[in-house]
Amino acid sequence: MAVSNQKGGVGKTTTAVNLAASLAAAEREVLLVDLDPQGNASSSVGFPRAQVELGTYDLLMREASLDDVVLATELPTLSIIATTPNLLGAEVELVDVPTRESRLLQALARARARERWDFVIMDCPPSLGLLTLNALVAADSIVIPMLAKYFSLEGLGALHSTIAAVREAFNPELEIEGIVFCNHNQRTNLAQMVVSEVQKHFPQHVFTTRIPQNIRLSESPSHGKPALLYDIESKGAQAYLELAQELISRAEARA
Repeated sequence: MAVSNQKGGVGKTTTAVNLAASLAAAEREVLLVDLDPQGNASSSVGFPRAQVELGTYDLLMREASLDDVVLATELPTLSIIATTPNLLGAEVELVDVPTRESRLLQALARARARERWDFVIMDCPPSLGLLTLNALVAADSIVIPMLAKYFSLEGLGALHSTIAAVREAFNPELEIEGIVFCNHNQRTNLAQMVVSEVQKHFPQHVFTTRIPQNIRLSESPSHGKPALLYDIESKGAQAYLELAQELISRAEARA
């Protein structure tokens, strides 16, 4: 699953990290792939990018195998492919590379990722470049974090067009897994209006779980921990545990 939104500041990395950790806490084998050069997902589970020797860049450039770059985290069933500083140059370096849009897909397939992990969660940059494209080509589905604000509706429309284009050109199987509202305050009229509008246009795709505004979610990355390891009783950690259960239920229903 790719966790993506072309608009920044919507809770994308927070969702990728805490959804992956919550699925792992539910005793699923999970691989988190950090495709964002900022490396926030990596540092949120204890791997600041300056301290990582081999990571996503090396995998995409075929300078390392998947087994070379997978790192264990504090959660026994959660692994990560972390970001290194040189991922910043990957967008440019991949431009002239054959099959540049499917490097990640090929690496995961060679390593039999589907057999080894129950979920592979990919954190994308907040833009549509070759890194995000690699995630969308490799993914079965996409989780879309968004805010219940007016401009987020415009961003959702742009992302929907991008998904349609990727389906047509590279990955006809790509589906929307679900839309999750983050940093949510359901008491405001605007939030209720935006949620209602999204539900009208995407009736099967909006997750029931809402991620509330929560200071613990903001604090936990600075401690190199997902929220459930930082403060499992917090509303943010509990919300992501609920989101993971909702996701698991959907997957089981499809199966």
